Amino acid sequence: MKKIITLVCTIACIFGLTACGSEVTYTDYEIQKMDYAKSIVEGLAMPYFEGYMDDAKLSSLDKYTAEEITQVVAIETSELTQGMTYLNMDGNAMKGAAISFNNAADVIGKIESYGEVTAEIDGKTIIVTVPVTGSLKKGNAEVIVSNDMFMEIQSASLNEESTMGDAMVKAALNTIIGMGTVFIVLVLISFIIALFGFIPKIQAKIEEGKKNKEVKVESIDNTIAQIVEKEEVDVTDDCELVAVIAAAIAASEGAATTDGFVVRSVRKVNRRR
Repeated sequence: MKKIITLVCTIACIFGLTACGSEVTYTDYEIQKMDYAKSIVEGLAMPYFEGYMDDAKLSSLDKYTAEEITQVVAIETSELTQGMTYLNMDGNAMKGAAISFNNAADVIGKIESYGEVTAEIDGKTIIVTVPVTGSLKKGNAEVIVSNDMFMEIQSASLNEESTMGDAMVKAALNTIIGMGTVFIVLVLISFIIALFGFIPKIQAKIEEGKKNKEVKVESIDNTIAQIVEKEEVDVTDDCELVAVIAAAIAASEGAATTDGFVVRSVRKVNRRR
């Protein structure tokens, strides 16, 4: 009994140490930076990015270069805060964020409220997550801020929140597509294997055609040879013999008459057997 109690206590201690080891501890300075990142994202970045969910606002960026967009972001966000602060953001990153928020508008709809903003430090970046409630669906905005004194926004995106139902639908679609692909490939392989049965038949027909042709040629040669062997005299002008030879050729070719056949000369062929 004591051994069992000892084993249970040991397992409990192991799980307790595992749970304690997974908890991340931040310094006061890191907590200050995360708080500042959350306030910048929630109070300035998110409202500014929401404006680009409008197509006309998004198209206005096309007339600027990346360097110019950086200046535009600084000027416009400075005006929103009355010169208190501005967004430090690269032009290419800003354009990517604007496109992401604009694309999400069709799925999420107009953003109505924010949820609890969270932040975590991942090496040289601070990841700020903002849950949003849209008029059509819930979503999550993710803003990446540099973990340094400049606090530059490196990227931002807005995506729909995946529910259990959405996950099940995607899993079902993936299963159907996978099984359908396998079924189609199996049917194709079965069809190809079935075609192998016709190959011997085709080869047999080709060989049979060659044999019939050889038999026809041999029968013509034998007929002419037999006729010529019976005639020991010069038969170049023998009309009767010519008619017989023409009839034999016509019969071997399957023709009903000898029209079209012309025999120029007849000579004896000595064959050695």
